[in-house]
Amino acid sequence: MRTLAVLVVLSSFAFAEEPKKPRYEFRKDHDPDGIGKFYLNREIAYVMGHQAAGWLDRPEREKEEDPAKLIKALDIKPGMTIADIGAGSGYHAFRMAPLVGEKGKILAVDIQQEMLDIMKARIKKEKIPNVETILGTETDPKLPEGKVDLMILVDVYHEFSHPYEMTEKMVAALKPGGRIAFVEFRLEDPKVPIKLVHKMSERQVMLEMEQFPSISHLKTDKSLPWQHIVLFEKKKK
Repeated sequence: MRTLAVLVVLSSFAFAEEPKKPRYEFRKDHDPDGIGKFYLNREIAYVMGHQAAGWLDRPEREKEEDPAKLIKALDIKPGMTIADIGAGSGYHAFRMAPLVGEKGKILAVDIQQEMLDIMKARIKKEKIPNVETILGTETDPKLPEGKVDLMILVDVYHEFSHPYEMTEKMVAALKPGGRIAFVEFRLEDPKVPIKLVHKMSERQVMLEMEQFPSISHLKTDKSLPWQHIVLFEKKKK
């Protein structure tokens, strides 16, 4: 009986689950432009504050990022519900609004009320009926579940302090067949004049999205001057 008891104890140790590693890692030695918090070996960058909102609307952005080409690549249709995550001053949200038409909607999400106030002022001034502002949090974009056709994140995902939790909520907000576009400055290209922690490789985006089996990679568009568009689709039921 004693031998049997010992075997039972040993078996319980053998089948006991190994302790899960923390999702995030904190390091003392890190890039000064990052927050010292790492996700899947990628350092998270500081969020750009609302004080720099003017930089988002700089004239040079037309040449540097070619937003018209980006919007065309997204294949926007009338009637779509599109979520612009980290919308900032609404640079892309207001470009997409005419394309979705009266029956469509742009959900402009930001965690800074000051950014939303900038957009609200323009919505009021220009009487734009189909752009709705949403105050999100660092872990939740506050989007309706299963209602979004397309989600766009332009130069913002790398700043999420809780990328796993945010992506979990974003995926839940997508309709089956809905798409999510990560537009990030190409880390692979040393000629792109952006700080390292504000750039992401296609491989890193793919790695981080592999944590969510309900979405799959559709394609990566590399036609923009400095960025790539890494596009995913939510699997249809």
